[in-house]
Amino acid sequence: MKKTKVIYWITTLLAMLTGASSAFMYFTSPKFIEGYRHLGFPDYFRIELGIAKIIGMLILLLPFIPSRIKEWAYVGFGITFISGIIAHSIVDGPGLGFVPMVPLVFLVISYIYFHKLRNA
Repeated sequence: MKKTKVIYWITTLLAMLTGASSAFMYFTSPKFIEGYRHLGFPDYFRIELGIAKIIGMLILLLPFIPSRIKEWAYVGFGITFISGIIAHSIVDGPGLGFVPMVPLVFLVISYIYFHKLRNA
């Protein structure tokens, strides 16, 4: 049980640090703002995604949030990371398309261990 918890928390934190922490940069970093324009997305989408990532991050990291809500946060992050892989691959080539795959792998492992903890 302890090993399961450790794996769950490490992978959840890594998924949030590598994928969701960028949400704060969407509001403050000129490089990230220009990156969104480079991908062809409008500014309002960057703001929406930043807010959604911050909310999702809180949902996954706060232990008192109900499991059913956490499930939807996992879905949202999964869609976001897969969309990032597609967008970067099409615009910048497969090399940069690989980058969002890292948080996606952490997210999948986190999700598997989330269910292991829930069913234990």
